[in-house]
Amino acid sequence: MGNEPHDGIGELDGRVVLVSGAAGGLGSAAAKACARAGATVVLLGRKLPRLNRVYDAAAALGPEPVLYPLDLEGAGPDDYQELASRLEQEFGRLDGVLHCAAEFRGLTPLLQTDPATFARAIHVNLTAPWWLSQACLPLMARSPDAALVFAMDDPERVGKANWGGYGIAHHGLAALVGMLHGELANSSVRVAGLRPGPMRTALRARAYVDEHDRAARDPETRAQACVTLLSAAGAAHRGQVWAPAG
Repeated sequence: MGNEPHDGIGELDGRVVLVSGAAGGLGSAAAKACARAGATVVLLGRKLPRLNRVYDAAAALGPEPVLYPLDLEGAGPDDYQELASRLEQEFGRLDGVLHCAAEFRGLTPLLQTDPATFARAIHVNLTAPWWLSQACLPLMARSPDAALVFAMDDPERVGKANWGGYGIAHHGLAALVGMLHGELANSSVRVAGLRPGPMRTALRARAYVDEHDRAARDPETRAQACVTLLSAAGAAHRGQVWAPAG
């Protein structure tokens, strides 16, 4: 367990939650908020030094988290099945998956986009999250109340010129949420999207100049929304893409 007890918020007490992109802006903020809310958090990401820092912060707030280094770009379906098997062996349950991993190299016209860059964006932002979800869903189905949550960009904004494979992938995520909701509506697994809005992250800095980006907020301001969707209260947003006010 962590060195100090969590503060008693308790929305996620007893739950096991996996956060992809846990070393990133929203992922790290959400992982810490989930730990504070009582969850055992599985930290999935590709940059181990950053994951270690998130691990230390989460461990001080709640149950001891679990590190799981994995590069979504190179991982295949078998790697995700291995992850699900390890979670089953260690915990026997999985109550939530929060997809925060993202790949974006900057604004570029489609005609000038390197084919490998385009394929990477589609894979990391859309294909890999589905492969991970597909591997985890059988274990999640054992939970009396599980949540599958996809952090998503605004389709209207990223459907404009120059957003490339990243923008196309996020349109695909919106369709994925609706399709999965239709297929899982009668199960114990809830599916939802989270549209956190502009945040001060390294990804957004590749498209906007920080000092002129007054619309952006700190990722920590959206961490509680992640907890809500992963908790029992998230049932109110089942099948929806939620864009929290403020």
